[in-house]
Amino acid sequence: MSYLIWRSLLSASLGLSVCTWVHAQAEPDVDGVQKPLWEAGLAGFGLTGPAYPGAEDDVGRALVLPWLIYRGPIWRAADGTFGARVVKNPFAEFDIGLGGALRASSDDVKVRDGMPDLGFLLEFGPRVKLNLMRPSNDSVVRMELPLRGVFEFNSGVHYRGLAFEPKLTYDKRNIGRDWGFSGSLGLIYGDQQFNQYLYGVPTEYATSSRSAYTAKAGLITPRAQLTLSHKFNKDVRFFGFTRTDFAGKGANSNSPLHLKDQGTSVGLGAIWTLGRSAAFEEPVLK
Repeated sequence: MSYLIWRSLLSASLGLSVCTWVHAQAEPDVDGVQKPLWEAGLAGFGLTGPAYPGAEDDVGRALVLPWLIYRGPIWRAADGTFGARVVKNPFAEFDIGLGGALRASSDDVKVRDGMPDLGFLLEFGPRVKLNLMRPSNDSVVRMELPLRGVFEFNSGVHYRGLAFEPKLTYDKRNIGRDWGFSGSLGLIYGDQQFNQYLYGVPTEYATSSRSAYTAKAGLITPRAQLTLSHKFNKDVRFFGFTRTDFAGKGANSNSPLHLKDQGTSVGLGAIWTLGRSAAFEEPVLK
């Protein structure tokens, strides 16, 4: 029974982390308008891109799933994370929460043939968001500083190391005709354990064409992302994004699992809100 409860909680956490990721793409993260305390509906998206930064093979995924956003004063599932918001004021925000990534099997990545699959990754840890500038009432320039432990879910739960992902973002709620825009430039760093998970080749998996390799801690990739979203009506939003990794700048670009210095992911999706609360999110005190 306890195993079933654990699996249910895990599935719910993974599902909510995907919901918050979709929400972050579909709606620019800008304060200034009242938002419902909760919203629920359906979300669907498809994306394709490198299996990991530096991978030669692309993987594609498509999902349709129930969608839930909750904007409580402390516990929240919104704005790209699922967790607890500890501090929030007009200048800074501090939260502790979850973020997730979709898995890639070794069948998807030829260079990893015979190696263990890359499982679902769930990140957990603190994040600081600093509002650097408000160019207009519906736009913000922000620095995000998340430091999170990375956990793999693949025949159990396994700790895979730490990731630090500083990111400079620009969000504008409406660039015209209900189109929103988000852009970001960031860096992704991993400790030695996480980079070994991505790029290391243990001796037992070495072959004539894939030499053994021990990864180093350091930069995984610089990353740039552009996102456009459109509010079709009060219940339906569409979004599309493109994200480019410049993994050739990474600390482990000489790994035999690193075959491509640059890779681009693209994605499209939609959110259909079927219900929302009459109550609104509590405003931030100025």
